[in-house]
Parts: sequence; C-alpha cells; structure tokens
Amino acid sequence: MPFDLFFEEKTRVFRVTELNFAIKQLLESGIPLLWVRGEISNFVKASSGHFYFSLKDDQAQVRCVMFRNKNLLLKEPIANGQQIEILAVATLYEQRGDFQLTVEQMRPAGLGILYEQFARLKQLLENQGLFDAGRKRALPTFPKSIGIITSPQAAALRDVLTTLKLRLPSVPVVLYPTPVQGTGSAEKIALTIQLANQHAECEVLILCRGGGSIEDLWAFNEEVVARAIAASEIPIVSGVGHETDFTIADFVADERAPTPTAAAQRAAPDRLALLRGLQDQAQHLQRAQRNRLQNAMQSLDYLQRNLVHPAQQLQRRNQQLDQLQQRMQRAFTYGRQHQYWQWQSLVQRLRAARSDFAPLQDRQANLAQRLVKTMRAAQTQRLVHANNAAQHLILLDPQKVLARGYSIVHDAKGKVVSDAGQLIAGAELRITFAHGLAWTQVKKLGSISSSQETNDDAV
Repeated sequence: MPFDLFFEEKTRVFRVTELNFAIKQLLESGIPLLWVRGEISNFVKASSGHFYFSLKDDQAQVRCVMFRNKNLLLKEPIANGQQIEILAVATLYEQRGDFQLTVEQMRPAGLGILYEQFARLKQLLENQGLFDAGRKRALPTFPKSIGIITSPQAAALRDVLTTLKLRLPSVPVVLYPTPVQGTGSAEKIALTIQLANQHAECEVLILCRGGGSIEDLWAFNEEVVARAIAASEIPIVSGVGHETDFTIADFVADERAPTPTAAAQRAAPDRLALLRGLQDQAQHLQRAQRNRLQNAMQSLDYLQRNLVHPAQQLQRRNQQLDQLQQRMQRAFTYGRQHQYWQWQSLVQRLRAARSDFAPLQDRQANLAQRLVKTMRAAQTQRLVHANNAAQHLILLDPQKVLARGYSIVHDAKGKVVSDAGQLIAGAELRITFAHGLAWTQVKKLGSISSSQETNDDAV
C-alpha cells in the first residue's frame, strides 16, 4: 500500500492488517541496515532452529529474531547476559504488531571497535610504505641459524621445532621467549625483536603464535610490533594464527605464512628435498659424463677407421693422377675427331650447295617478274573499283537529289518526316531545298491516291 495514503486519504479508515503492513514497509524502506549493541535476555531457541531474544541496555530493550540460516554461521554459542553487537533490519511482526529487529550478523561486543582500530592502523602503515614489497627482503636459502620469537608454553612452538628438526636438523635454533597474549605483550614482543637484532646470532626470525580469536591475536595488531618488525635487520617470517587469520604483523613481515608450521617450512629448506635434488644432479652428471665418454669413444673408432698410412695415401693420389691423365687424353682425342667430322660435313654441304646456285638465280628472276606483273594488275583493279565507288557516291549525293526538285521535311524536333500520318494540323515544319530553307505550317492532312502523286492541300 503506498505510504502517501496516510496523508492523502485522511478520512479513510484502515484495517489493522493494512496499517501493520504499511508500517512494516515504512520501517524496512526508511531505516537502513545498522549495527546495535546490547545485552541478550529472554533467549529462546525454537524447535525450528530460529533464535528469539531481547537486546537491552540499562534504559530500553527491543525484540530480536535470528533465523536458522543465519545463526548456523555463528562460531560460538550465545546465552543470556552476553554483550553482543548485531547487524539487523528494523521491521514489524504484523500478526502481533510488535516492533523487532531481524538479525543478519552477530559478534561479541567490542569487536567492532577492534576492527575499526585494525583498519585505521592498517591504512596508516600502508600509506607510510611499511607494506611495500620493495622494502621486504628475501629469506636466506640455507640459514646458518634460525630464531623463534614466541611463548615457551605455546603449542605452536612444538610444531615449529618438530618441523625444523625434520627439515634441517643440523641448523641450530635459538628461542627468544616472550608472552604473545595479554596486557603488555605487544611491547614485550617488540623488545624481543630488538634483542634478537642486537645479538645478531640468527639469519632469519620466526614470529609465531597458534590460532585464537581477534582478542587473542591482538598483540600482533599493535603499532609497536609493526614498527619493530619493519626496523628489524633480520628477515622475519610471520606465522600467526590460522590460514584465515590476518594481522598487521603479517603485512609488515618480510614473508607471511598461513600457520606456524608453514612459517617453519618457509624459513628452513627441506633436507630430504635437497638430498633428492642432489641425487638428481648427481645422476644427471653421471649420465652426461657417460654420454660424453661414449661419444668420445665412437669418435676415436671413426678416426681409427679413417686413418691411412702416408704411403697408401701417396699411392692413391698417384692412381687418381693417372686416371685424370688418361681421361684428359681421351677427351683431347675425341675432341679432335669430333671437329674433323664437323669440318667434313660442312665441306660436303658446301659442295652440294654450289651446283644449285644458277637455277636458284633463274628462279629468283622469274619470281621478281611475276611479282611486278601481279602488283600492276592489282593496282589497275583497285583504280577501277575506286572509280565505280566515286560514281555511286555522286549518284547517292543528297544535294543532287534536291537539285532534281525534291526536298527534305523536318518537324519541330529536327526529325525527318517521311509519313504524313506522323503530323497533326498546325504542326511547324522546316523544308530543306537544294538552295535554302523554308518554314511552314500544316493546314490539312490527306493521303496519296494511286492516280495522284501529291496532294496540294497537305501543306
């Protein structure tokens, strides 16, 4: 129902259903999604799995509902008395007319402040360049010693030590004990990083702690720890929390590992992998050396087969020289014979041609006389044909026809008129005579009978 009905139809009487529906629409469209903080009371978990409770402070309370598809995402159970923050939509339960909040997300109270602090510090340090990849250093490939900054009671320490022992047991490990949770832990972590740099007995440092909530890991989100990591001259690997946990220390460290165990794997090379690599390299060298030796042996065998005594080589060269000399002699003899036979053939052809010379001269003279006679006859014939054509042209000359009393009639468009049926009375005509032109107009049209050649009334 449109909201303007409240104002335009002031005299209208609403049904309760219409009123509640309109108010619900007004609430949901007019109030955005918002965070609300308070204490849980009157908590009920329905058989359907939905949560119903009230959120209150010292002066007021509001009903809330969190449907099953949303509360299944909660990591921790909730109970009466807990201080929480909810992201909710303001709405109205139409059947009872109760104002309530439909909860989309829920978190313990105070997390919102921590998240805001985390975002502000992250933006500040990023603007100052502490997260730039250019300032971060590569970890040593084969560190001579590895330092661990964590609490001696941390479960993550045992995982890191076990991993380092399996991967590179010969490398000494130095533990720098420090609390990693609680009041003042951030300052103690920063001092421990400075102490490790002063001692300079390690080539890489592992900063680690096991998983936990954001409050548990908050020491690694403090600015003092970030500044100490950035100022460290020793490369630092950050292995704090689980894979989904991110802290400020992760962004500042030279390398971030998803877990403490992964941080140990990043800091120390795998001994077994190195051994396998060395074995592969040794096998490759052995194969290369064996192939090189085999190739050299084959080359030696080939050279031995091709090795000939100098006397044998001289004898072979002499034989080749004799063969070349014989070939040259045969070629010279064949060339002389070929030239001789060519000369004999030319002499015979010349002798045969000398006896036919006189008849050829007689034939040439005869052909010349015939050519002259033919040319004269053709010229006479062409002159007669030209004269005949000139007489025909004279007979066909239009001017000669006009001189005999004929004329040419043209219409107004300049076309020759050969049929009176093409004309109409009043048409303008041009008549061409043998001498001069005349213009006239058609007065009457008629036809030529068999006994009459002209019609004096036609024009």
